[in-house]
Amino acid sequence: MPAILFLTACATIGGVQPRPAVAQDRGASALGAALRGLGVSTRVLIIGAHPDDEDTQVITWLSRGRNVETAYLSLTRGDGGQNIIGNELGEALGVIRTEELLAARRVDGGKQFFTRAYDYGFSKNAEEAFTQWPHDSLLRDVLTVVRSFKPHVIISVFTGTPRDGHGQHQAAGILAREAYDWSGDTARVPRASTHGYGAWTVSKFYRGASFRRDSATFTMNVGEYDPVLGRSYAEIAAISRSQHRSQAFGTLQPLGVRLDYLQRQASRVPAPVDPKAEQSIFDGMDTSWTRFRARVTDGGSRASLDSLPPAFAEAQRSFDAYSPERSIPALARIQRLLSRICTRELYEPCRWPPGSVALAGPEPGVTGTPPGGIAEGDIGRSIGVARERVGNALRLASGIVLDAVASRELWAIDQPVAGTMTVYNRGRLPVHVTDNANIDGTILSHPAIVTVPPDSALVRQFSGQPFARTGAVTAPWWLAQPRSGAMFANLRSTADEGSVRSEANVLLLVTVDSASFILTAPVVYRYADQVRGEIRRPIAGVPAVSVRLDQEFEYAPARVPIERELRVHVWQPDTATRAVDVTLRLPTGLTTDSSTRSVTLPRAGSARTVPFRVRGTLPAGRHVIEAVATLDGKEYAQGYATIDYEHISPRRMYRPSRLTIESVDVAGTANMRVGYIQGVGDNSAPALEQLGVTVTRLNPATLGQVDLTGYTAIVVGPRAYETQPALVANNARLLDYARAGGTLVVQYGQYEMQQPGIMPYPITINRPHDRVTNENAPVTILDTDAAVLRSPNRITTRDFEGWIQDRSLYMPRTFDPAYTPVLAMNDPGEQPSRGALLVAPLGRGTYVYTTLAFFRQLPNGVPGAARLFVNLLAAKASRPAQ
Repeated sequence: MPAILFLTACATIGGVQPRPAVAQDRGASALGAALRGLGVSTRVLIIGAHPDDEDTQVITWLSRGRNVETAYLSLTRGDGGQNIIGNELGEALGVIRTEELLAARRVDGGKQFFTRAYDYGFSKNAEEAFTQWPHDSLLRDVLTVVRSFKPHVIISVFTGTPRDGHGQHQAAGILAREAYDWSGDTARVPRASTHGYGAWTVSKFYRGASFRRDSATFTMNVGEYDPVLGRSYAEIAAISRSQHRSQAFGTLQPLGVRLDYLQRQASRVPAPVDPKAEQSIFDGMDTSWTRFRARVTDGGSRASLDSLPPAFAEAQRSFDAYSPERSIPALARIQRLLSRICTRELYEPCRWPPGSVALAGPEPGVTGTPPGGIAEGDIGRSIGVARERVGNALRLASGIVLDAVASRELWAIDQPVAGTMTVYNRGRLPVHVTDNANIDGTILSHPAIVTVPPDSALVRQFSGQPFARTGAVTAPWWLAQPRSGAMFANLRSTADEGSVRSEANVLLLVTVDSASFILTAPVVYRYADQVRGEIRRPIAGVPAVSVRLDQEFEYAPARVPIERELRVHVWQPDTATRAVDVTLRLPTGLTTDSSTRSVTLPRAGSARTVPFRVRGTLPAGRHVIEAVATLDGKEYAQGYATIDYEHISPRRMYRPSRLTIESVDVAGTANMRVGYIQGVGDNSAPALEQLGVTVTRLNPATLGQVDLTGYTAIVVGPRAYETQPALVANNARLLDYARAGGTLVVQYGQYEMQQPGIMPYPITINRPHDRVTNENAPVTILDTDAAVLRSPNRITTRDFEGWIQDRSLYMPRTFDPAYTPVLAMNDPGEQPSRGALLVAPLGRGTYVYTTLAFFRQLPNGVPGAARLFVNLLAAKASRPAQ
């Protein structure tokens, strides 16, 4: 059989793309771009704080337009933001935004790196950010990426000053400059502190100047049209930018001239003294391959190095869109030349098959193997990139496609994976596939060679255990270990995040003409959707039995009898029927109709729901219920939820099969009937139901036809006016409901709340908006006798203990006198803001506007937030004296 090797976390060519790629990723246009980039050996690293901070126009112009190896380093994965497309928040949102960045990079051609920083939410200055992120630790992360990627130029998105606004932006600007200053200093930052990577001196440092054009020193036309790709770089950048759907960043694709701006701030090379005289961000650098001659010690290597530029030019001249195989001889020559260049910085480059991706050997004075690149230094990185580019060009020119399809998507981690591997030769030359490994990765002493003629395919069945190597389920790797505060446990700087696309891949060594290259492909489950067409999903390793409860947190009224149905969802990936026992472990005070139930699990992917009726009372405090499934004497107590959106690759988030119940001293919910209009990232309605409130979800589009008189209150979720035009159109219906005697509770919006007709009385919101980011910031009660704080629950400052991430956001700076402010709060060193909770009479009813972050507190079981929100539902504004 041919060389089939399952790899764990192996780089793949192309990856599993959830949507069709932009046209330049395949065919003649891709080959033309690959050939144009063969001789380019420059690298640029762009540094920002979050997904969406990157300038996709600069990335596209450099990567697609100038063939520069370009990467974006995001300090965080955007975990602390908000979600416009679903209810995921926190680490689950970080998974979405990670995948959105990778989708963007597949479009604009860049690479993607991260540090260990967790996005804990908004900070107002860098000093606050560095209280959450240890400065030295995060700087080492950035330096590790810099020393592994080895950029010639660093572009910082931010200035590192208060003008950046967000404190995490400021921190990113500071760290970017420190990385430029210190990456070459192994005395100050030893090699051992950056994963074994040695010193790297960055030549130039720029900052983005798109929002400060008067400070720009270099301007580029990112609207330049590429006739091969059929788009301008600004158009491609807009497609890239539009991948950030969770942040509502869909944008138009601009035509014509479009300028982008940079400001040069530092240079270690003899660039023009006047930065505005630069014609390129690489001015002052020797970007030719002759710069490596001093590193080459023998005559043969030097001759090969000197022959590379004309060989690159020959390969580019050989391009024929209708006969791509004509480029193969020139590419084969480049491979031979690259394989003959040996320096003290390279680790046995001639030992590996031409075009293969060799791994580095141990670095001097360092224990173990450095995790990325084939060698240290500029020449090592440049030759490594050139070898990868030649291999990619050979793949495109030869017309070889490797497809590996499994019979289903999910596999138990200790279960063999079976499927079909097919090598399609769609080119005009025969190819040879070398059989040099079996399914377990054992090298055979006498490999065989299989020839695949043109217009034919080689089909092989395979079976192996790719997930048994680690024994771990397929999950976001950075969540494998608990984070410490606002820092994740692990850092991967060795390869861009987009290269780690699947845990199960097949790998083949292919020879065509006299050139060889390694071809990899993820093992996928492939099926046809009647609407979307072909769907390809990477296979995943999952537990033999998965167990999950509907919720992670729930409320219950303290010392009040409760009776609830808890549903335990159990499923398994095997095709054989399994019998399991499901047990519910309860805290003192609760009982169930049956502590253990037996259930038969059907075919793979089919879940069974096991209901338990739970009764009893609980004292105030937190209590835990655990669900456990037992199969063949082994207990399973975790399950996953699949994060699955059309524009990104699917990911699975695991959590223990536990339910935490927050038993709260709360009164007044028995007779509440609430209509709820869901907002952005809004999981609050279920929490109200658990407290005893009767909740009906309302559709904004049908508000004009619904009888609202039966509701004691109507709630509008956060940012609902921003995202639901029907709500804006029918808002008068809600205001009329309040005027007729109802209570209308509106949670925070953004600047749209200033538009006439949204709120009954005007407000203003500052730019940047006022917010209280410290979840422990003191709260001042302005009027202890305010009705909204007295009934049905007496609210005190103790009810603001245990809040998470935010107190309040988009707080009105000014508001009409009709509103009565109830609370005052501020972050340290700032003036108090009174815009977190406003109550106003409206006709015979009450209008409540709150910018408190209930959307974070209620789904996480914060008791004081629940008590206060119940009071808002019962709010009655004080009537002005007649």
